[in-house]
Amino acid sequence: MLDAVTVGKIIQNEREKRGLSQEVVSGLADIGRTHLSAIERGVRKPTLETFFRLADALRMRPSELIRLIEEETIIEKP
Repeated sequence: MLDAVTVGKIIQNEREKRGLSQEVVSGLADIGRTHLSAIERGVRKPTLETFFRLADALRMRPSELIRLIEEETIIEKP
């Protein structure tokens, strides 16, 4: 199951790793800063369009962002 908190945490980690503020990333992604804040806190899940915009703002492929989220959410099955 896709967890909004995990998605937000990964996006926030990637933003901070690049030394970017929420203001800068939200501007590059053409979304509101409060919207980005809600995504990073896990209050909201990004739409596919917003997800692609955020990946672009972070200068990464959406598939790479998905991979990071996937690695964090994979549950080992017996």
